[in-house]
Amino acid sequence: MGDLTQRLRDNPPVKRFRIGEVVRFSGLSRQTVHNYTIMGLICEDERTEGGHRLYSESVFYTLARIERLRATCTLREIRSILDRERMERNSLVLDSPRKSFSGQSGQQTGLLQDGHQAV
Repeated sequence: MGDLTQRLRDNPPVKRFRIGEVVRFSGLSRQTVHNYTIMGLICEDERTEGGHRLYSESVFYTLARIERLRATCTLREIRSILDRERMERNSLVLDSPRKSFSGQSGQQTGLLQDGHQAV
């Protein structure tokens, strides 16, 4: 029993949503969700063995963001905005080990980029 509890704590199951669930919870049409996927506005997380698209919970935040941006932007502009935001998030994740050990991001810790100590 304790092993299961530990495994669940260390690696909790992740909920994935089929397109029908995304449609039901978002209020958008199936065609709109499909079009947003094809256009690259939202991304499927994975596919089932049967080929069904599965979306993570984050798709609902992205859909809400798209809805807000639709008031002032074209879908092409929204795609550019979302792509830029994804790139920024990815670069933050990739850059995080380079941050200062003192917790002050952006400052050097005396190590060169290759990991050697500066003299």
